[in-house]
Amino acid sequence: MRTPLRTSLRTTTTGAVSVALVAGTGLGLAPAAAATPTGPPGIRFVDIAGDGGTVLKANVVTPAGADGTRRFPVIVLPTSWSMPQVEYVAQAKKLADAGYVVVSYNSRGFWQSGGHIEVAGPPDVADASKVIDWALANTPADPERIGMAGVSYGAGISLLAAGHDKRIKAVVAMSGWADLIDSIYSGRTQHRQAAAMLGGTGYLTGRPSAELQQTLKDFLASNLDKEEEMIAWGAKRSPAFALDRINANGAAIMLGNAWGDTIFPPNQYASFYEKLTGPKRLEFRPGDHATAEATGLLGLPNDTWTNAHRWFDHHLKGADNGIDREQPVQLASRSTGGYEGYPDWKSVGANERKIALAGTKKVYANVDSGANGGTVMLSGILDQFLKLPPVASIPLLPRSFAAVWQSERYDTAQRVRGTTRLHTTVTSNEPSGTLVAYLYDVGPLGVGKLVSNAPYTFHDRTPGRPFAVDLELFSTAYDVPAGHRLALVVDTVDPLYIEHNPSGARLTFSSPASDPSYVSVPLREK
Repeated sequence: MRTPLRTSLRTTTTGAVSVALVAGTGLGLAPAAAATPTGPPGIRFVDIAGDGGTVLKANVVTPAGADGTRRFPVIVLPTSWSMPQVEYVAQAKKLADAGYVVVSYNSRGFWQSGGHIEVAGPPDVADASKVIDWALANTPADPERIGMAGVSYGAGISLLAAGHDKRIKAVVAMSGWADLIDSIYSGRTQHRQAAAMLGGTGYLTGRPSAELQQTLKDFLASNLDKEEEMIAWGAKRSPAFALDRINANGAAIMLGNAWGDTIFPPNQYASFYEKLTGPKRLEFRPGDHATAEATGLLGLPNDTWTNAHRWFDHHLKGADNGIDREQPVQLASRSTGGYEGYPDWKSVGANERKIALAGTKKVYANVDSGANGGTVMLSGILDQFLKLPPVASIPLLPRSFAAVWQSERYDTAQRVRGTTRLHTTVTSNEPSGTLVAYLYDVGPLGVGKLVSNAPYTFHDRTPGRPFAVDLELFSTAYDVPAGHRLALVVDTVDPLYIEHNPSGARLTFSSPASDPSYVSVPLREK
């Protein structure tokens, strides 16, 4: 039996702000198998046999007046990482009121569901199909109108299930991942805080499998001997590697994420979206991991959930609500919150301005210059609600530990949209190393507000021999005011990431005439 202390610690789970919002409701409401069903009218708690007979704790909501004479579209909702089974109660009730059967279940390995945490492995995908089987056998669910949705972990499972179960006709994946490797190992750099948060909350609220425990240990220990094995483990759990099956099955897929998601950064979702061939929609908003959907988990007005309902209404009910005629890529600016529509993702960054990175700059490694990407979960939330991204005083950054380039002052506002790209030449005195690039909006007093960042790690380089580096910073939508300038800063230490710079390492950034260095910033002109 879990101790009261362990139960109380569960309120720190990874559903981002949604965790804090629903924790008071969730604690104590995930009933034992023999408990009497409780909750709002129409909700009942059930046990569902998942893959291999593993018991999945679930709740079911049916439309009022369902009498067995008609069938309703069904939505299956796997819970987020570390969240209890009541996570989606408010949204499930709204969906049921709109004429859907809703089955929400606790992902295996968490809380009172059986099994171990498999991180969206094959058993989790098989569980989704078992839940659909159960819904068709035990509720008035229509086998021709099946949808799946979820936040974070539930989003990843839903996308993977769409590639394995042809019965799924529509998916809404919120704050999830398409490529697990590119999410927490981008630029061949371990995202330390993100991985530690996922691992820690997994231990607090569930039972990690032996495979997960070993993979996490190797990952955080930077065990390069296991790198290929860890990449293969991540690929098996990544919808991007099941793309052919997802496209072949043809489910209508809506993706939503936050610009500042420190668990699953936006680039990998945008890349996945471009490769989908069926009906699709992509939405990006300000915030951090799962914060864009958080208020909707309490049933409060929420743009993401509103569009999720519209997506299902159109693709499962045939409602002519106009969502199919809107621009499929919808972006909300971090600066204004206003929405912009685009026909596809490549149109977002169609206009680019290159800033030359002239000269040669040498930096010493192993010291945090003061430029950093912030703190997992916290920084994106501060930017979302208070317009307070991480800041640095650009004139005061120590040039021995940070390379700095700045643009001219702009006479007009510069609306950054999409993915900034860095191209430079690096020479290291060591075979391995890590660098982190930051793009700042610099005001008249020299205070820089973080626009974007990304890490890059190299191994097995010949000391003293220059090599080219091409790095995509995390995509964003940010307005640089008139009178400000842009600055690119590169250093070697950031608390968000594991760095691989040996003691005494030095990095030199140069711009050969034959291959000039630059940063390319995508801009919206009108």
